[in-house]
Amino acid sequence: MGWKVLLPQEIMEEGKQLLLDAGHTLIPGRGFEPEDVLADMKEYQPDAMIVRITPINREIIESNPNLKVIVRHGAGFDALDVKACHDNGVQTLYAPVANSTSVAETAILLMLECSRNVTVLHKTWVQDFYKAKLKVRKNTLNGKTLGIIGCGNIGSRVAKRMLAFEMNVMCYDPYLPAWAFPDGVEVVRDLDRIFKESDYVSLHAPNTSVTKNMVNKERLAMMKPTAFLINTARGGLVVEEDLYEACKNGVIAGAGIDALRKEPVDPENPLLTLDNVIMYPHIGGNTVEAAHRASYHAAMGVNEVYEGKNPTWPIHDIDYETAKTYHDVKKPNTKPVGMFDF
Repeated sequence: MGWKVLLPQEIMEEGKQLLLDAGHTLIPGRGFEPEDVLADMKEYQPDAMIVRITPINREIIESNPNLKVIVRHGAGFDALDVKACHDNGVQTLYAPVANSTSVAETAILLMLECSRNVTVLHKTWVQDFYKAKLKVRKNTLNGKTLGIIGCGNIGSRVAKRMLAFEMNVMCYDPYLPAWAFPDGVEVVRDLDRIFKESDYVSLHAPNTSVTKNMVNKERLAMMKPTAFLINTARGGLVVEEDLYEACKNGVIAGAGIDALRKEPVDPENPLLTLDNVIMYPHIGGNTVEAAHRASYHAAMGVNEVYEGKNPTWPIHDIDYETAKTYHDVKKPNTKPVGMFDF
């Protein structure tokens, strides 16, 4: 018979086709806002939902006793109330590797744009070609130190690519054993070292009780005045008022931001006024290729649950306050048998 699958936002054709071929019925959502999804839940009582950008709260989840699975179309899931899902017997899945390369490339793009001071160049070069060419600050990434916070699917990809840029790469991730970090990086267990020693600090961590507001006035003051902060992860990791003051007053050289606490961006956000802050509308994972992969992986997850299989990418309840952490820094020459290469 198949399931009714609610799509509050469009997914790509291969994802839809996978679901249709499996006998499922697709329900296009009436809108992007939570109240739209709530109305669809009450009217259609779908068995499953694939959600891209709408925050999904407990009220939405509990409005439909028929709901069996929600799949997040991408890697981040902080806008989904996972606990409410599990409290109500709803499985939660995501697509953690679908857009990893896309986000990694976005972090690298922001590093490059910060290094070449592109905002100032864009404002200068037509009116004053020689000032833009000869007097606007520009730097190379080669030989600089990159500090990565969070070395999972995305952070590890950034690390590998920036090693090819001949950067010195330091990685901090307390939840990974040393062998799981990419070859060639320095495993760092002291978070403050990342801020003190890096020329670029790139954030690739989820927004949790441990990481929320981790980049604050005190940590920004640790950074070099020539250093840049790069955030393609979650806006909640950064105290934006502190970042604004640090960039405005030369505490750090600037920032490249693809994630804000409030999205869509508040037009009054003072970060928008600074020439040394480059901002994107959270587009790191929104390439065509990533969308195709995420749609297929999300649809695959729905069908895995429908068929009674163990899903490939479940979202687990993790208490980051008590989760196991590692302190080893020396990697063995070989990885344990059967473990995958990040």
